[in-house]
Parts: sequence; structure tokens; C-alpha cells
Amino acid sequence: MGQYRRHVFICTSGDCCPFQGETEAYVAYLRKGLAEKGLAKEIRVNRSGCFSQCGHGPMVVVYPEDVWYSGVRMDDLDEILLEHLVNGRPVERLRYKAPQGPNKDPLRYEKIGRTPKGESEKKG
Repeated sequence: MGQYRRHVFICTSGDCCPFQGETEAYVAYLRKGLAEKGLAKEIRVNRSGCFSQCGHGPMVVVYPEDVWYSGVRMDDLDEILLEHLVNGRPVERLRYKAPQGPNKDPLRYEKIGRTPKGESEKKG
């Protein structure tokens, strides 16, 4: 076994995920939950940059199983914590299945009411 049994990555700094949910709070919530269960030394939770899946978030990824979750809400974290991180059973209803590589939703900025970084609200 490596340094950690599982490693959880939460997108906290991409163009979309932090605007689709309170992803910084997700990190703290999962860390606290794992500590309460005595698993903080076995399962690591980290902030992550963009996974290039913008518009499908908030995204949470668990390794070594390579399980990607999309559209994760605060209400979903207990289920991910108990079912996947503690009991080793991925939460299928949240599982993200997409082709390999970048899968950015072309309507992602419209969905979250933002403009892309570097573009002004008004052009011209």
C-alpha cells in the first residue's frame, strides 16, 4: 500500500466548479468526517485545480479506483464518505462517465452565469 489507501481530489480553483458549489467547504467537510472515523491517516483529501470537465461539476475524484463524481452537492458528501471512502463502494448515481480527455460543456458559462476568464461582460 502507498502512503494513503485512497486519495480524494476536489476541484476548488477551476473556472466553474467553485461557482457550482461551495467546494472549499467540501474539502473541510470530508476531512472532518474522515478524522471522526479515524481514517485521516489512511485517506487524504486535497484541493485540486481544473480537471477540464467544466460545467459538469462540482467534480470529486477518488484514486486509486479512478472514480469521478460530477454534480456533487453538499448533501451528497455523507454518502460518498460512508459508501465509498469508508466501505469501498462507489456511489453509482453520482459517478461521472465521459470519454477520456477534456469534456468541457460548451454552455458551461451560461449555466453558471459567468463569462470566461479574461473576457469582459461587454464586448466592443
